[in-house]
Amino acid sequence: MFSIEHEFDSTVITLVDEGAKPLQEDVVINSFAECVTIEQLDPRTDQMQKITLSPEQVRDLAAALDLPEGVYQIHETPPQGA
Repeated sequence: MFSIEHEFDSTVITLVDEGAKPLQEDVVINSFAECVTIEQLDPRTDQMQKITLSPEQVRDLAAALDLPEGVYQIHETPPQGA
């Protein structure tokens, strides 16, 4: 299950684990114009852990989800007529 909320400066996506037990803590993704943050509570330390990705890293992650094992580099092509 997941939820999507539009805030003033970001879009917030919350992923709730509904699989077989043991369940993982919720994952909160904040999408800002300049970066994306991913947060999850670490139950061992009771602290939020945060990862910050650039827009390019998010693009690469999305592409990697559908590719086989290997090393890749994405090259942007300029629009035609430019």
